Amino acid sequence: MSADLSAKPTVDRSGRIAPSFDRDRLSRLFLFLAQAVDEGKLPGAVGRCFPAADAPPMQPDSIFLVASITKPVVVSAVMLLAERGQLLLDEPACTHVPDFAANGKENITLRHLMTHSSGLPDMVPNNQALREAHAPMDEFIRRICQLTPDFVQGTGIQYQSTGIAILGEIVQRVSGLPLRDFLRQEIFDPLGMGDTALGMAGLPEERLTQVALPTEQVGTNWGWNSSYWRNFGAAWGGLFSTADNLTRYLQTFLNGGELDGVRLFSKATVAAMVRDQTSAMPGIPAMQRAVHGWGLGWRLALATGWGYFGDLLTPGSFGHGGATGTVFWADPAQELTCVVLTTQPTVWSSPLLGRCSNLAAAALG
Repeated sequence: MSADLSAKPTVDRSGRIAPSFDRDRLSRLFLFLAQAVDEGKLPGAVGRCFPAADAPPMQPDSIFLVASITKPVVVSAVMLLAERGQLLLDEPACTHVPDFAANGKENITLRHLMTHSSGLPDMVPNNQALREAHAPMDEFIRRICQLTPDFVQGTGIQYQSTGIAILGEIVQRVSGLPLRDFLRQEIFDPLGMGDTALGMAGLPEERLTQVALPTEQVGTNWGWNSSYWRNFGAAWGGLFSTADNLTRYLQTFLNGGELDGVRLFSKATVAAMVRDQTSAMPGIPAMQRAVHGWGLGWRLALATGWGYFGDLLTPGSFGHGGATGTVFWADPAQELTCVVLTTQPTVWSSPLLGRCSNLAAAALG
């Protein structure tokens, strides 16, 4: 098992690091991870790609299953369609997926799905059984359309992978392209993210890392390391990428939607995605608004903090984490981005990722 990381401030077009960036402080982050390996808190950060003694060593271009870091990427695909006039964020999701209207979901909008305020549960009740049966995405969508919300849309915040699945389905129906193809053609290729794909989709297997599996996945043919899951392409958690590629994605947002002379998102789209959306929803209890701040697809760093983000990010920072032991974020005020990718699931490593974020945020002298 292994880990890889990249923490970078704003860079110029030649790739030079800004003068205010303190390399000595950043080195503390690498030393911290090395010590975590020595103490057995990580199975092999900056070490090997999977547990076997003869496994290949971790490389800067090693590819990781980044889990829920997928979510803001999928939301950004919906936003491309919005800025092209092909849909509206406050129209009901059932406008595009009619079956979704069942059981009281007819008024759930795309914005509700993007901000985890839809009332949907995180997963369908039979999620594991569907994976054990190697069910296709169409079956997951069918089951999500049958769900009954846990509360009325706009009256609470509840993390929901099912909502992101519906957004992925909407991208497919509106664009006429499979989600993985849309992401590649419209986002990854223009940004030079050649080592990123939804599902492995042709990425080199020899550079792929393996995740330390939770007990229920060990010995199965449906877990994170299985051929089924690697090729499934879950809109809520099936992205594969590298630290460098994800840094390019974050930098695009810090640049207002442009990277290396290529404008991918409009400035208006970027501003909407990183703006606090949930604080303006009067039906959400004040305590929830204070603790759970969401833009469109992005988790926001509020004064109360969030485990993955650590304690030192400035208001306005945004990012996301993943269950496979990953986190990435951008701090616009400090012009800093951070990507930390490990193969140690966050159920075991969440505090460690928060400490990594603190070390990265402190790297600006």
